[in-house]
Amino acid sequence: ESRGVWLAEDLGDTTLFQALSDARRSEPGAFPPSMLGVYERVVEILPRFQVEGGRVIDFGVAYPRAAFDQQSMMWDLNYFKYHFLKLAHIPFNEQRLENDFQRLTGHLLTADTRHFLYRDFQSRNIMLRPPGPWFLDYQGGRRGALHYDIASLLFDAKADIPDDVRQHLLDRYLSALAKLVPIDAPRFHEMYRSYVLIRIMQAMGAHGYRGFYERKPRFLESVPYAARNV
Repeated sequence: ESRGVWLAEDLGDTTLFQALSDARRSEPGAFPPSMLGVYERVVEILPRFQVEGGRVIDFGVAYPRAAFDQQSMMWDLNYFKYHFLKLAHIPFNEQRLENDFQRLTGHLLTADTRHFLYRDFQSRNIMLRPPGPWFLDYQGGRRGALHYDIASLLFDAKADIPDDVRQHLLDRYLSALAKLVPIDAPRFHEMYRSYVLIRIMQAMGAHGYRGFYERKPRFLESVPYAARNV
C-alpha cells in the first residue's frame, strides 16, 4: 500500500449462474444435484461478509449512502414504480402505492441493521474457479439488515431456484450465521419475506430500466420469473 501498488487477479469466465445454466442442460430435475453443494458453500460464506466484515468496514465511505436506510429503500421502491410499473403501463393508485411503500419501509427498519449489506449478492457476481467461490461487485455495500443478501441470492430471478431448495439453503445460511451472532429464527423468517419483496421490486425496476428504456431485451426475460416470485 505504501508504494501505491495494487494487484488484480483473473477469476476466469464461469459465474455461479453460468455453472447453474450449464448443469441444467445435462442434469434432470428442477435443480441440478451437482450445484447444491456449491450453493451450500456460498450461503455458508455469506455471514462472514455480513458479520465479520461489518465489524471492520468504515461505513462512512460507503457510496451513495452509509446505510440501507429509509431513503435507500424509497429509492429502490421508486425505481420499481417509475422504471417498471410506469414503463410497462401497469395501472396503479399512486397514493395507495406510496402509503404501502411507507408501511413497508417502516416495517423493514425494525430489523437489526448493524451489519454489512453486500447489496448485489447474486449468481452473476460469484465466480467459480478453484479453490473458489470468489465474490465481486460489492462496491454498493453499506450497513443494513442480514436478510437482504440471502434474499438476493435465493430469489435471483433467472436462477429460478425451487422453493424446497431455497428453504434448505436458507436453513444452511441460518446455521452458519448462528455461529457468529445470536439468531431469533421465527423473527428472522418474519422479516425475511419482506426483504425478499423489496429486493424483487428493486430487481424489477432494473429489468424495466434496462429492458424498456435502454431496449436491451434480455433483461425483460427475467420479468416473468420475478413476477412469479412476487
